[in-house]
Amino acid sequence: MAVTWSISTLERNNEDGGVVVAHWRAFDSEVVGDTTHTGSSYGTVSFEPDSSAESYLAYDNLTEEVVIQWVKSILNVEGIEDLIAVEIAESKAPATSIGVPWAP
Repeated sequence: MAVTWSISTLERNNEDGGVVVAHWRAFDSEVVGDTTHTGSSYGTVSFEPDSSAESYLAYDNLTEEVVIQWVKSILNVEGIEDLIAVEIAESKAPATSIGVPWAP
């Protein structure tokens, strides 16, 4: 299993194009027989862009990979990926079931 990270959307300042919020998603899945078990996490990370900084990248020059690096540098990546693995494990061996005993 390998967690896939993506950026859903960005929020930016209209004046200078600096990214102020990145909406991220982390996802993984495992196929067992005919069933796909999934786990995911979604969130946002806020930034305070400084257009005078040497490392500043203009909005038009950003790539998803760069923004994912920014996001991961702020988040507890290992913790998020561990929770996704737990979600998949729980899907494979659920603690509860639903249904009624009188229906086929």
